[in-house]
Amino acid sequence: MTATSLSMMVVGVSPMDEPIIAKHGGYRSLKSFHVAQLVYDVTVLFCRSYVPLKSRTHDQMVQAARSGVQNIAEGSQAAGTSRSTELKLTNVARASLEELKLDYEDFLRQNNLAVWADEDPRLSRLIAARPAYSAAVGVWARSVRKAEGNVAGFPEITANGALTLIRVACSLLGRQIRSQAAAFETDGGITERLYYARQKAKRNRTREQG
Repeated sequence: MTATSLSMMVVGVSPMDEPIIAKHGGYRSLKSFHVAQLVYDVTVLFCRSYVPLKSRTHDQMVQAARSGVQNIAEGSQAAGTSRSTELKLTNVARASLEELKLDYEDFLRQNNLAVWADEDPRLSRLIAARPAYSAAVGVWARSVRKAEGNVAGFPEITANGALTLIRVACSLLGRQIRSQAAAFETDGGITERLYYARQKAKRNRTREQG
């Protein structure tokens, strides 16, 4: 019996209070999934416009953005049988987006473009707009460029917008990881649920035989 099983017995909680296959696969309702998907869409368009197609950076950025989305989905699906796998894949999603963040920062630095401060009002307006699609991010970028008299170019504006969206996604994933870790500590995984199911079946057979 695992330490989690013992802790459940102490507090009077049994994994059998839940189905053996736990609820899973609800990733489409997660805010982290939607923001990560938006980051992916923006990154594809950004790389198509500003990063050479055959460069290694182009492929790395697109794949890192895609990995963020895919691992959130795969982690959610895995939750039915393995809380630890869910936790691991969610952490991989965050790590992929952190890698993408570095690529955007490298792009700005190597092209002598500014990295805007987190509290920059232009970025605050992007967050306040809560864009759901890449087209909405484009509307924000054009409004920034127009307001500044075309001082900042679209590569700088879009890269900084993407960095902000990545920070939002990573923050949401950080909260998700903490919640998943707490759930695993409290509820355990399929190992604990199977253990209690076997114990319950054994007790039932003993009563029937008696």
